[in-house]
Formats: sequence, structure tokens, C-alpha cells
Amino acid sequence: MTDRPTLTVDTDDPTPPYEQLRRQLADLIEYGVLAPDDRLPPLRQLAADLGLAVGTVARTYRELESAGLVVSRRGGGTRVAAARSRPPAAVLHERAAAFVRDARLLGADDEQIRAAVAAVLGT
Repeated sequence: MTDRPTLTVDTDDPTPPYEQLRRQLADLIEYGVLAPDDRLPPLRQLAADLGLAVGTVARTYRELESAGLVVSRRGGGTRVAAARSRPPAAVLHERAAAFVRDARLLGADDEQIRAAVAAVLGT
């Protein structure tokens, strides 16, 4: 990752820092800003840059690896995984799950979540 995009963590956001970071990196990978085989920063470096614990960044990388977005190798760092074809329904489900999770972190109940989606859909 040569010309690195800026990653940020908002301490006022109720979303846990590892999830904020995971979401940003997943989006950068999904939209092609980070290409297959691009190297992510070392854990300690990214943790220091963002003022986070190394364990927080490690959890982010583990989550990305379990989602198949990155591959970690001891001594080889963490790199963006080879491009994989994901069905649109899978991406949509993942995005919907993230929205629901974020809405619940904000204290919204199921009815408020449904109302928000209906408002966006214009119904």
C-alpha cells in the first residue's frame, strides 16, 4: 500500500474502534482502492498511527481475514486477498447486517430500523 488512504477512528462514535477500522478497510478493498496483494500496514505501526492498542488492530485484521478479504502470513505481513467474485445478494446482506448492527448500537429498536429503511426507500 504505497499511497495509503487515511484511516480514522472516531472516539465519539459508539461503534467499537476495531469495527470502524474493519469497515473502512473492507470498503477500500471492495471498491478497489486497495488491490489484491497490496500490503496493509504492520499491526504496531497502524496501532501507533491511530492511537489504538495493538490488540484492537489485530482483531480488525482477524475479522478481515475470516471474511476472506486479507491473508496474513508470519513474516510476510497482511495483504489484500486475491479478488473474488461475490454475489450481489451476499454483499447486500452484509451491508444490511452492518446497518442493523450500527442502528442497534445507537439504541434503535426493530421498528425504528424498519422506519429508517422505509424512509430511504420512499415508502
